[in-house]
Amino acid sequence: MNKKLLCLLLSLCTLGTITGCSSNEPQNISEVKNETSSTEKTTTPAEAQEITFVLSNLPDGLDPGLTKNSFSKYVLFNAFEGLVTYDQDGNLVPGMAEEWSISEDGKTYTFNLRPGLKWSDGTPLTANDFVYSILRVATPETAAQNLNVVTDYIVNAQEYYEGKIDAEEVGVKAIDDNTLEITLKEPISYFIDILSMWVYSPVQSATVEANGEAWSTQAETYVSNGPFKVTEMSMSENVVLEKNENYWNADNVKMEKINFRYILDTSTALTAYETGEVDGIASIPSTDYARLRAEDKGVKTYPSYGTVYHLINNRKAPYDNLKVREALNLALDRQSIIDNVIQVDAQPAYSLLPPGYKIDGVDITEGRETFKMSPSAEVEKAQQALADAGYPNGENFPVLELSYYSDDTVKKVVEAMAQMWETNLNIDVEITSNEWVLFLEDVLAEDYDVAALGLTAEYFHPMAFMPSFRTNDSINISVYSNPEYDALLEQIRTENDPNKLSELIKQADTMVSNDYPIIPLYYKSNNILLHDNIQGVHMNASAALFFKDAYVVGKQ
Repeated sequence: MNKKLLCLLLSLCTLGTITGCSSNEPQNISEVKNETSSTEKTTTPAEAQEITFVLSNLPDGLDPGLTKNSFSKYVLFNAFEGLVTYDQDGNLVPGMAEEWSISEDGKTYTFNLRPGLKWSDGTPLTANDFVYSILRVATPETAAQNLNVVTDYIVNAQEYYEGKIDAEEVGVKAIDDNTLEITLKEPISYFIDILSMWVYSPVQSATVEANGEAWSTQAETYVSNGPFKVTEMSMSENVVLEKNENYWNADNVKMEKINFRYILDTSTALTAYETGEVDGIASIPSTDYARLRAEDKGVKTYPSYGTVYHLINNRKAPYDNLKVREALNLALDRQSIIDNVIQVDAQPAYSLLPPGYKIDGVDITEGRETFKMSPSAEVEKAQQALADAGYPNGENFPVLELSYYSDDTVKKVVEAMAQMWETNLNIDVEITSNEWVLFLEDVLAEDYDVAALGLTAEYFHPMAFMPSFRTNDSINISVYSNPEYDALLEQIRTENDPNKLSELIKQADTMVSNDYPIIPLYYKSNNILLHDNIQGVHMNASAALFFKDAYVVGKQ
């Protein structure tokens, strides 16, 4: 497995962030349920437009063309803007592109950029910047973690990555300074959704070429094009964003300054919030969630298209045995984990693919089977599966190493899982933890048995999840492989008939879920704490907070 390509982490959703699950109604990704009773004000604010927001995990980098780590999204989606972006209602709307057209064969997209676009340093931003940025992602030396969303779709991008052709032959061209043309291999009905990903944000060639990888590690060289610009950066302490006066819509950006502080201990972060030291936090300690909601402390709940799950190393014995993976899945009481550990409203998960995506008004997961699982543990079935694998009553089963990244809530989840496996399967479990970077290195090196993860979609489509099981895909870190599944994914990728697409997705989901390549736990929404006087914040499908429409009003 190519470790550079896998240094990703799957748009990882943090298990430590309190999560719940909204109903299976049509997803309005940015719709927020405010647990407080404040009334939103829409007049021009007179308060100082500055906030401090706490993040509980460090990003692995802030280069939009390189990173896939979801801990980077808070900065990236506010410092950069792609051809399309999200409005306050969660809809995709024009961003850097003012308008676009699609050819009759559905393969060629022509984007007309807004006139007079500029970088945060005041220099012109043109279609050539998008060409440079897309080609950079498809260059092997970049080691882009989101490589596949470029090479899978754009004409000759894969061949360019493999060194077989020159850049001029790739299907991305600047017709003139304000016109960008992207040509796809086949018609892709959800390509505009893909363009909302930060990997399609432009980066300035001058600063990248002059500073190399260091360009995105210091404020002095961090040039961006979004509603905010980076003015201070300490990757272990904080990143400060200030209003970008060169942003095309700067007149409508009210917030002047956002200080993203890194406080890794969620209890410490909560204390800072409750004492008024900070204005919001991204991760709520599970033990405090019910109290905070009951006390109207500013809990905000945003629907999300994501799943909390655990990886199984499908290439390592005995976990390469289907019956072993089945036993581990069936032995878990998911409802107990939801009720007694994370202690929020959530929905047990039996597949990686979450509910929420609808075709012709019908949820793609409606009527889906549960793959022998139930909300509570299926102990007898689990024990039989383990016996069928050659380990009756757990005899001679090796010690299972259950790995997680340091986080209080994740710790409680894995402790509950370990107890269930020890009790229901009579196997020994060793729990190991490490800081995020070291944990990730072990996972990418396949040095794990079972490991805690989660996935939030980077765009609102089932294909944001399904390549996680495609053979040799850069986001397949469970190392599962099934040629029949791979073939189905190729059909799904290019199928534009809604009814056929629905059936193909269901078929692929059933096929892979019956192989138990992972341990799905629950479907999630996102909960944050945000003081009531901060309004206009919204969230997209990948659980990124947007502050371009935010503003501060007087205390209620």
